[in-house]
Amino acid sequence: MIAWLRGRVLEKHPNRVIVDVSGVGYDVAVPLSTFYMVADPGAEIALRIHTHVREDQLALYGFTSALELIVFERLIGVSGIGPKLALAVLSGMEPRDLVTAIQRGDLARLTAIPGVGKKTAERISMELRDRLPRALEASAGAAAPPTPGDALREDLVSALANLGYHRQAIDKALDRVLNDVDAPEFQAALRATLKELSRA
Repeated sequence: MIAWLRGRVLEKHPNRVIVDVSGVGYDVAVPLSTFYMVADPGAEIALRIHTHVREDQLALYGFTSALELIVFERLIGVSGIGPKLALAVLSGMEPRDLVTAIQRGDLARLTAIPGVGKKTAERISMELRDRLPRALEASAGAAAPPTPGDALREDLVSALANLGYHRQAIDKALDRVLNDVDAPEFQAALRATLKELSRA
C-alpha cells in the first residue's frame, strides 16, 4: 500500500500530477487545493497518498497536507461518496473552510460546491460532524495571533478573490510577494501579486 511519494514533478494538470520516482512515473489524482501548491515540472514534490483499490483498478490520490488527506478519507467513508466526488468537494472549498462548514452544518456552503446536492450535503454534515478528530477541529477553528501584515494580506486576498483567483493560488503568490518586501503598500503589493499570478 503506497502512503507517501517523493520525487520530481513530471507533468502537472488541475486534476492530476505525474510524479517521477527514480524513473517510475506515478499518476496521482489531486484536488485543486493540492494542484495550486505543486511547483512546476522538474521541481521536487512530496505527497501523502491514499491508495484506492478496486477489483479492476488501483488508483492513487495525493495531497500536500495531512488535513486534506484526513478530510478526503472521511468523505469517502460517507454513503454515496466515492473518490471522484470527494476530490470535487475538496476542490470546491479550501480544506479548513470545508471542515468549518461541516462542523456548523452549513448546507448553503456545501451545496455551493459543484456536484453536491442538498441530500449529499446533509449526509456529509450528519456523518462527519462527530467523526472529525478534535485536533483537526481545533486547528480548523483556531485563529492565529494577529500580525501587522494581517490587515494588508486580508485586503489583498479579498481583492484578488473578487478578480476570480483561487484562494490557494492567492496564498502562494502572496507568500512570495510579502516575504520579499518589508511593509509594502497595498497598490504595489497588488501589482506584484498579479504579476506573480500571471506566471502560474
